[in-house]
Amino acid sequence: MNTIMNLLCSTFILLSVVYGLAYSTDTESATSSGEKIISSTVSKKSSYSKGEEIYMKPSMEELKKNLTPLQYKVTQKDGTEPAFNNEYWDNKEPGIYVDIVSGEPLFSSLDKYDSGTGWPSFTKPLVANNIVEKEDRGLFMKRTEVRSRYADSHLGHVFPDGPEPTGLRYCLNSASLRFIPVINLEKEGYGEFLQLFKK
Repeated sequence: MNTIMNLLCSTFILLSVVYGLAYSTDTESATSSGEKIISSTVSKKSSYSKGEEIYMKPSMEELKKNLTPLQYKVTQKDGTEPAFNNEYWDNKEPGIYVDIVSGEPLFSSLDKYDSGTGWPSFTKPLVANNIVEKEDRGLFMKRTEVRSRYADSHLGHVFPDGPEPTGLRYCLNSASLRFIPVINLEKEGYGEFLQLFKK
């Protein structure tokens, strides 16, 4: 029995090392020839005729230039930042959270709560259409990964252990997000969300 347990532990450690190396490998994905390159710190939008806003993903060169190493690792390499040691886990200021890469609006402080996990947690998205959920079977677990629709940034995971009314916990990485305070919403082009904070 001990031999089997030792073998299983050794296999798990070996796979963890290999998985970690895969995480750190700096591979680039090709961008389409017609892709619009923008700064990751500025939200620029183009619109369809129906008025639907489309947020663009910059090239890998722009991402490496404008993102911090941690932001790049999390959003592009599906990394995870440390718990309780990230920018927004305890942020209580009113405002919205947008994708650090594209600027697409994702979550609101109105749906943020203290989950005790050390990561920013929300009960629901601000714009549901900007969120994509995918099955994640990494590290011998079955989880639901959360990504942004237009930039395809890795944001975190969603779990069915949140509070009412949704019962969901969107557990995100601060490194995937940029926070926009209510007082700056109009100035930064997100004035449509101001009404949510008016009582």
